Amino acid sequence: MKSYISKTATMSELCEECGISRKTGYKWVERYRDGGVEALRDQSRAPASPYCKFSEERVTRALELKRQYPSYGPKKIHAMLMRMHPREDWPSPSRLHQVFSEHHLVSSRKLRRRVARTHPLGQLNASNDVWCADFKGWFLTGDKSKVEPLTITDGFSRFAIRCVHLERKTFEEVWKMYCGAFDEFGLPLRIRTDNGPPFATTGPGRLSRLAVNLIKAGIIPEWINPGHPEENGRHERFHRSLKEETACPAALTFEEQVQRMATFVEEYNFDRPHEALNMAVPGSVYAPSPRQWQGVLRSPEYDRATHEVRRVGTGGCFHWKGTECYVGQLLAGEYIGLQRVDEKRLHAFYGPVFLGTAVEKEGFERPLLPRR
Repeated sequence: MKSYISKTATMSELCEECGISRKTGYKWVERYRDGGVEALRDQSRAPASPYCKFSEERVTRALELKRQYPSYGPKKIHAMLMRMHPREDWPSPSRLHQVFSEHHLVSSRKLRRRVARTHPLGQLNASNDVWCADFKGWFLTGDKSKVEPLTITDGFSRFAIRCVHLERKTFEEVWKMYCGAFDEFGLPLRIRTDNGPPFATTGPGRLSRLAVNLIKAGIIPEWINPGHPEENGRHERFHRSLKEETACPAALTFEEQVQRMATFVEEYNFDRPHEALNMAVPGSVYAPSPRQWQGVLRSPEYDRATHEVRRVGTGGCFHWKGTECYVGQLLAGEYIGLQRVDEKRLHAFYGPVFLGTAVEKEGFERPLLPRR
């Protein structure tokens, strides 16, 4: 220090000799000038605002809220306290974690390996850009009733649109539930699901009756790659919270379980802070779709400047240059769009969904689905 102050050595030379950075060297000089030699001694690492400064009454309220919502972490509890009592000063989330640990209110959570995405899906830039739908894995209540809810969430806001037990996983049951959601919230641009029934099939374009109805309603169905649930990761995370809050353990009766799920959806949408939303609640971010559902299904339209429109025959085929092309019995009587690739090939679409390629004198080639 004396060498620097007396200018007998430069800061660079002294820092190189001591093995420290110039930034650290200048910091020590500043401390010496402010407080002399005493300022160079090790300083206390205790927090500037220790826990003891928070009243016992406030800590008690934080503990009560944690006991009321045991699955909530310190960040969510802190956000709720700030929302409920914005004029009061509360311990930080890290300090709350220490307090909860001292009272044995923290349980260790299994680390989950993150998996890289495999391909881009619909963009999530606003409410109703993409709805995510899936069946929550079934479980039994105390009276041995089977519960397997169908859930829908908005991918952008995480708003829970539906969480309803269906007696059967059929097209009719799921479509009826979809229509109820459309009546209440309007139409999304897309609905993202996995590849199981009734959402998809192994036929051309993965189309199912449900997907055909969505296209006729003006909605694009999209499917994650087989074996890649992380592509619907936001919805999978919702299912994890649903399980933790309502099914660990399950209710004693079916009726109680249904009520639990309804209560959870209300709390999830309007009370539970969400870290991905900067601790806002989904209900404060979500807005219903301006596209109203009129209950009418219309055949998809095509740009006739680039597409030739054909009606699929009763056998599920169309003909092109003497070649029979089978696109599936599901599309019998429907109108498809054919887009020329070259003199010998056409791409076939049903609405926005690519079905395959018609090849002159060879037939219809379907695209291969990604492997698991």
